[in-house]
Amino acid sequence: MDWERAVERAAELILSSSYVTALTGAGVSVESGIPPFRGPGGLWTRFGEPPMDGYQRFLADPKKWWEERIRRLETGELTQTIFKAKPNPGHYALAELERLGILKALITQNIDDLHNKAGSRNVLEIHGNIYKLRCLNCLSRFPLEGFDLSELPPRCPNCGGLVKSDTVMFGEPIPRDVLNRCLEEAERSDCMLVIGTSAVVYPAAGLPLIVKRNGGVLIEVNPNETELSYLCDVIIRAPSGKALPRLVEEVKRRLASS
Repeated sequence: MDWERAVERAAELILSSSYVTALTGAGVSVESGIPPFRGPGGLWTRFGEPPMDGYQRFLADPKKWWEERIRRLETGELTQTIFKAKPNPGHYALAELERLGILKALITQNIDDLHNKAGSRNVLEIHGNIYKLRCLNCLSRFPLEGFDLSELPPRCPNCGGLVKSDTVMFGEPIPRDVLNRCLEEAERSDCMLVIGTSAVVYPAAGLPLIVKRNGGVLIEVNPNETELSYLCDVIIRAPSGKALPRLVEEVKRRLASS
């Protein structure tokens, strides 16, 4: 099935479903100029993977971690690339699906805030947001910009707990509030769009499995085969920035003619 025909089948499945969700990964942001972590040209491929015990290192010496973090915010290649990035047509297409009342929730593994900037509202950032800080005690989140970093490590103004970046480190549990919401959305979903993710990082990669286990359908949008491809009901083998606007166009055409 060529990708244009796959789009038509995907639109049919979306419109016959009652609760549509999406899971997005790094592939969605590649078209905004943000390199992936893995694969050809990936940051980890070029510079090596970060330490697997990053969270434990933070807890052992949060002051040192924060000093290094501030330097990375000012000069790090990834952070500077993210700060300059803008949403692409794939991000805007998902925001449009939400405005149409079709997409109920968008779960993203990306930390770049581009879904929010594109206008999506019900965004669950399972790996956090580079523009936010999070209290490890009460889970309050704060904008990075303007937060008082004059004393390191910073403390939560609400409860006095230790504050770190909202982005989830290796070895760090997914914050329970966002993980619970992601699981709830997957349980409710009878159709999930799985977009631009290699589907190897858990627990995010397990969310489509919940949908499938409950009898729902999976629609994959990815130019490459993934660990989930064999389970998907429709596969659109095209970049999300190309496929998703076409999918929204097809959905709107069918809505108008119904």
